[in-house]
Amino acid sequence: MTNTSSKETVEVRERSWPEVHALDELRLLTEFLTFLRITAVNKVAGLDRSKAVATPWPTSPKMSMLGVIQHLTAVERWWISNVGGGSDLPTLYWDDDEPDTDFKIPEDATPASVIAAYEAEWARSEAALAGMRPSDKAKLKFRDQDRTVRWILTHLIQETARHVGHLDVLREFADGQRGE
Repeated sequence: MTNTSSKETVEVRERSWPEVHALDELRLLTEFLTFLRITAVNKVAGLDRSKAVATPWPTSPKMSMLGVIQHLTAVERWWISNVGGGSDLPTLYWDDDEPDTDFKIPEDATPASVIAAYEAEWARSEAALAGMRPSDKAKLKFRDQDRTVRWILTHLIQETARHVGHLDVLREFADGQRGE
């Protein structure tokens, strides 16, 4: 069953490139991450649930557009809020006993609900890093290594960019649209 009501689909978000002559490193990193986050959201814009949960790659049977967004939400919570900001928030969608559970889509999930959870995580991330500088150490050690805010944001940028590439191809499989 295809549901294309406005409550179930996602609208395109406006995005802008980061400041070209930025002097504030943290602002530049955050603006690049925001640009990529919005790009990821826009890849899902206008799709109904059936297309957004489709898994067209036989070698990656759990990878769907909504699964990628859920994965990005979970990764952002872990790295920015928990590792960077020292929060004790529960991990999202992960089960240590089953691989790729963050890509498993709940039956009641819609493009709008998955995107709303992702966007809510952005605000949590901003609060977690409030007042920190790029060279500040993460508040939670991960695998016995100190990470800086700079490292965490750069890692999230590369992780999000990598998955935006997956979303490009998944969108093309879904309806033939190719993005920027």
